[in-house]
Amino acid sequence: MMNALGQPGTVLLVGGTSGIAGAIVDALLRSRPCEVVLAARPGPRRDAVARALTARGAVVDVVDIDAEDVDDLVAVLGAALAGREVDLAVVAHGRLPDQDALERDPAAAGRLGTVNFSSAVAVGLLLAQLMRRQGHGVIVALSSVAAVRPRASNYVYGATKAGLDAFFVGLGERLRGTGVRVLVVRPGFVRTRMTAGRAAAPFAVEPDQVAHAVLGRLARGGVVWVPGALGPVMTALLWVPAPLWRRLDR
Repeated sequence: MMNALGQPGTVLLVGGTSGIAGAIVDALLRSRPCEVVLAARPGPRRDAVARALTARGAVVDVVDIDAEDVDDLVAVLGAALAGREVDLAVVAHGRLPDQDALERDPAAAGRLGTVNFSSAVAVGLLLAQLMRRQGHGVIVALSSVAAVRPRASNYVYGATKAGLDAFFVGLGERLRGTGVRVLVVRPGFVRTRMTAGRAAAPFAVEPDQVAHAVLGRLARGGVVWVPGALGPVMTALLWVPAPLWRRLDR
């Protein structure tokens, strides 16, 4: 349960090896211990995250998930959360493959759609059911600036994030008045393991900057851009003519 200051006691991380998700929990643990349900693909990286969280004072429950198998994902998460209240859920699983590789392998592009979008929809609806019953909770969905306007250099990834973004914005509206809030996070380039080796874009940020922005908006929900300046910038770029947009995408 949330404490008197509104800090979550139980946190679910879906995609628990995400650098941003880890930064969010690290920031929470600076204030108080909490229980963390760490849902991620089994492997050394997930095990290392579990050990690190335990060392910081969290009580960690590890759950094996596979985001490519939506039926199994819902069943496993549903069983893991049965009888448990979740104060904060961070939906952070996803992949950022190479665009050229996806164009050579349409099946891989389809699997990316399952991981980045379809499975997130299923998880979001599962969490909405659970939190409606308990009458409170916050769902944080990690979107991306790539969701806002398609770019030739990453349009498949951008399409999956656009779908995720629209879904969770709509879910937040659907849950209005229920005691459940949804926060959609639209960061620009974040320096994490996922983006390692890629050239940093303007407005690049660190995971702890995203975590700070997220924790500052838990009580309100809605949409948060990281950094905040990206909001007006991307709003303006939506009106940029296509020929100029193509030049910016080089």
